[in-house]
Amino acid sequence: MSLYDEVNKRKTFAIISHPDAGKTTLTERLLLFGNLIRSAGTVKAKKSGKFATSDWMEIEKQRGISVTSSVMNFPYGGYQVNILDTPGHEDFSEDTYRTLTAVDSVVMIIDATKGIEAQTKKLFKVCRMRGIPIFTFINKLDREGREPFDLLEEIEEVLDIETYPMNWPVGMGKRFLGVFDRHKNQFVQYNGNEEEIYIPYEDLDKPEHQELVSNSTFKATEDELELLDEAGDNFSLETVLSGKQTPVFFGSALAPFGVETFFDTFISMAPAPKPRKSTEGVIQPDNPNFSGFVFKIQANMNPAHRDRIAFLRVCSGKFERGMSVNLARTNKPIKLAQSQQFVASSRGTIEEAYAGDIIGIYDPNAYRIGDTLIEGKEHFEYDELPQFPPELFKKVTAKNVMKAKQFKKGLEQLVQEGAIQLFKRHRTESYILGAVGELQYDVFKYRMQNEYNVEVELESIGERIPRWLKVDQVDESLFDERNILVRDREDNYIVLFRNEFALRWFKDKHPKMELIDLFEVNQYDQTN
Repeated sequence: MSLYDEVNKRKTFAIISHPDAGKTTLTERLLLFGNLIRSAGTVKAKKSGKFATSDWMEIEKQRGISVTSSVMNFPYGGYQVNILDTPGHEDFSEDTYRTLTAVDSVVMIIDATKGIEAQTKKLFKVCRMRGIPIFTFINKLDREGREPFDLLEEIEEVLDIETYPMNWPVGMGKRFLGVFDRHKNQFVQYNGNEEEIYIPYEDLDKPEHQELVSNSTFKATEDELELLDEAGDNFSLETVLSGKQTPVFFGSALAPFGVETFFDTFISMAPAPKPRKSTEGVIQPDNPNFSGFVFKIQANMNPAHRDRIAFLRVCSGKFERGMSVNLARTNKPIKLAQSQQFVASSRGTIEEAYAGDIIGIYDPNAYRIGDTLIEGKEHFEYDELPQFPPELFKKVTAKNVMKAKQFKKGLEQLVQEGAIQLFKRHRTESYILGAVGELQYDVFKYRMQNEYNVEVELESIGERIPRWLKVDQVDESLFDERNILVRDREDNYIVLFRNEFALRWFKDKHPKMELIDLFEVNQYDQTN
């Protein structure tokens, strides 16, 4: 098979949602279709002891939430599928942001009982910023929820994207009868178990379906369907792939109902790997030379071996185990002898991979998030991964000063994973951690104690507003405990303003100083 054909077999996507919308349950169903597991676990399966396959970290099993991005690879319907199951918890959005740089499309899950929630808006904003095609699965139709028209209207108004319902539900909760499949012109009947009954529209007039079609809920939905056909938006795959329209599917991941139909349709429509921007222009996925970038680093996936795995998105060419590549940042050769593919924490050696694939490579403490690896004599770097400003800040110290060495090692390795950011006070060199939310600190403490045998103390300095400074504008006399001057891991200067009032006051007092907001920079970079 040619390189072009191999690349076009790849479908690489992330699943995003608000916590408890059913993301991990849907992922389990997809793994069932890929014959990777025999039965689906649930996220909170404490009595049975059967946990979701995509949740591998011990704290995830204890709390029943996903706190780190998992990667799953499997063949399906002639395609090679790469799923990135992102953290659903609102505190882990930064890891999710970076994960979105490694995918070609996104499945967004919305809870039919709750609609769009705060975290969904955040993640969606990043998808729109990057022009990623979005496919929507409205979950939990087997429960009483909000009206479908209300949900579509909310998606369009809150997320500013056109919707096209690929199917339309007939009732919900105890009244749920199934869906009209608008894409394949058939009715898919729900009968309360895992079997789905497919009835072509033209067969609904047959005597054996009279009880169904005479049901009052069914009749009312036929009127809604007619309204959709007359007044709704037209479907356009081109508009979907440009990120301006989202196909909407209704179903239930837990029942399960509508998941297989959704996945088949999604796989047929989702884009193959796209060209990527670099410092030397756009790199095509079927460029014969291998290249890729590191979007995630995970320490201690196997605590017994204290290993570090760098997750690499292959962007062009063919990866072969044992090949030599150049690390663009240092221009030094590295041999990729240990390479793996994943189903959560289970992994196996992979011999070859193509553009779109996600692989794990052993990290001898050489890689950083965003690093570019290249085969041959070419030299370029893929666009920098976006960095997002933390919202909470805490001073961190080791409880036992005799464990300073372990403390520094754990701090360095966990910060390199990118879930937390590390800052140093300008004069005292004391450490401050920044995170998007509180849960990241809990995970940090847990992992420092369990993986590095170091107890840490965290002292909150509250929510702060970080603004980056240009080095020639730094004047130490302007900063104090209210507006703290710190440096990040790259030695850039940052001011941590106490609140919006302090930020505005400083701007008024020092109008010539340029205060850089990273989130605004990221938005500008993606639109230019």
